Amino acid sequence: MTDPAFWARFVVAALATWRITHLFSKEDGPADLLARLRRRLGAGLLGQLMDCFYCLSLWVAAPLSAFVGRDALELTVIWLSLSGAACLLERLGPAPVVFQAMPDEENKE
Repeated sequence: MTDPAFWARFVVAALATWRITHLFSKEDGPADLLARLRRRLGAGLLGQLMDCFYCLSLWVAAPLSAFVGRDALELTVIWLSLSGAACLLERLGPAPVVFQAMPDEENKE
């Protein structure tokens, strides 16, 4: 952490963690590639992982921690910190828009 470039690498890795996690969990991707991948994975373990931003950020942050840290203890703390930073960045955004079906006029009572 005494390396002058440490914080620059940490910020870049945190932003990359958020961007990749958001892309895989919330966006359709080019030519709906990621949407089709999520559909194909279905309700299995990998499909559930792709639907949960917080869970997915842990796995995305793991390899990016090597960009920032060096020894095993440092890598573990940075891994969790990058995931936490991505989760905080996700919460800074606007609340998701939820679409609900309008009540049917015939069944309104």
